[in-house]
Amino acid sequence: MHMTKDEIPIKIDAPGAEARQLHGCGFAYGAIAAEYFTMRAGVDLAPLLQGLKDDVCDSAHWGYVVEGDVVVTYRDGTTERCRKGQLFHWPPGHSVAVNDDAELVLFSPQHEHTAVMDHVLGKLAGS
Repeated sequence: MHMTKDEIPIKIDAPGAEARQLHGCGFAYGAIAAEYFTMRAGVDLAPLLQGLKDDVCDSAHWGYVVEGDVVVTYRDGTTERCRKGQLFHWPPGHSVAVNDDAELVLFSPQHEHTAVMDHVLGKLAGS
């Protein structure tokens, strides 16, 4: 499988952020979704995750920072910075804030992360 980011369907299109998600990209941990996120500097996902268990994303992610600089804050309060050119693994229990405009490629358990993204869509819609 190979494709450009523009071929990945848009799941979330919000001011300053776009998330693309392609289902069915692997099955080692159940169905895996391939995702391409574009987020502007200043975006903080924490408010959009409120209402989830512990107010964090409870899905694991494996990925690569194509552009930018993001800070990941974990459930226990620890943080780590991920920058352009770095591979990463974020275990369940995190939030993300963007320091510099960012583009990220993620591979996530489809069922878990789709539920988180649907929650975010609900928050963006005001529900």
